[in-house]
Amino acid sequence: MSIMLTTAPQDRITSIVLDEATIIARNADVENEREVALRDLVEDNEFRPLRAVSKGHKGPWQLHLSVIDGKLAILVYDNNGADAGTIGLGMARLRRVIREYFAICDSYYKALRKATSAEIETLDMTRRAIHDRGTRHLLGILEGKIVTDFATARRLFTLICVLHIKA
Repeated sequence: MSIMLTTAPQDRITSIVLDEATIIARNADVENEREVALRDLVEDNEFRPLRAVSKGHKGPWQLHLSVIDGKLAILVYDNNGADAGTIGLGMARLRRVIREYFAICDSYYKALRKATSAEIETLDMTRRAIHDRGTRHLLGILEGKIVTDFATARRLFTLICVLHIKA
């Protein structure tokens, strides 16, 4: 059974914070992606945490993302700032695609400095395809926990990748 979003004003994220203690190192390119994903996510998203809603909490939602013992922890706060619960997500299904995404991003950023336009375009298309695959995996992981759209899940995938960067 598929749950459709209502696009009601409460079915959205108004703020999102990344646990900076989780993040060991970021270069300028990654920092830019993080900033764009955060800005775009808050500006336009669809998000409904099912357990929080079933317990009577109402959005819009505030989120805090961190990685604890290899699992993604999404701390959810309701429209009053009250703790609406934590959603824990196992990341095993995403590890491979995150590694692939890191590798292609590294190649892409290096290519920006010295490659031809055609090489950069090919790497960018590959990077977007891997990102989309990661987004589809994330949507599968979120099923039954969070109802969201592809664009929101795509931005969340970007932020999850940022949280997994190691020095």
